[in-house]
Amino acid sequence: MTTTLRPTAPLQRNSDGARSRPYQVCVNSRPVGAIELATDPDAGPDAGRIRSLHIEEPDRRRGRGTVAALAAEEVLRSWRCSRVEARIPADAEAALRLATTLGYVERNRAMAKDLTGPAPELPGGCSARAMTEDEYPAWLADTKAKYVRMWTERGLTEDQAHARSESDHARMLPDGLATPDMWITCLLDAGEVAGTIWVAGEETGRYVYWVQVDESFRGRGHGRSLMLAAEREARAAGVRRMALNVYTHNTPALRLYESLGYRPTSYSLHKPL
Repeated sequence: MTTTLRPTAPLQRNSDGARSRPYQVCVNSRPVGAIELATDPDAGPDAGRIRSLHIEEPDRRRGRGTVAALAAEEVLRSWRCSRVEARIPADAEAALRLATTLGYVERNRAMAKDLTGPAPELPGGCSARAMTEDEYPAWLADTKAKYVRMWTERGLTEDQAHARSESDHARMLPDGLATPDMWITCLLDAGEVAGTIWVAGEETGRYVYWVQVDESFRGRGHGRSLMLAAEREARAAGVRRMALNVYTHNTPALRLYESLGYRPTSYSLHKPL
């Protein structure tokens, strides 16, 4: 039997250069499922993405998904992609097993926590307050620099990474500390700023963008204290859910979030082509 991908719509091209196309998964010309492919400028200039893959129930457990994924990789190679990425829901165990079997490696995961029970207390000697206008310029410059480094590690050139950092921060923080639904909080240890946490508000909860402990204060559990401070603030505002993203090579951060009760909601994996 021959498994092929049959386009079901014209190739779509966006103004930013991204492209996408849906396909039927066919066995001997008989449709057995669907798959959607795209390039992903958000993941880098040469990244492809399997947006979705579905095999109909009667044709599952016959290797159809495996062959479809391999055929998708060939399509993405023809689009000059050098890697492929996929985001898999945490409860899609079969899809996760398939991706792992095909050589995909987890890069980061989305995690979330329902805020129930009493608000946590900060450790003795610690307190939290909003960032001041005097502190903001230095924090912003440092955050932008780290953001540039993150994107160069993911394949952007220095110029591309700088341009992305400037545009993303301008979009997310157009009014600086006065931007609605954005909170940048400082953790104080004996009156000194030990670290900061940047949190965004959403209809369904709050999202942690950035957690940073100053180098001279590391090793004292302040990453946990920053998270607790953000949770206290969210609870006080009536928010009942916190979410975040963590790169899985950052083992200390991953272990911290797990210990605080955050659980995976999706996994982001990638594979070189």
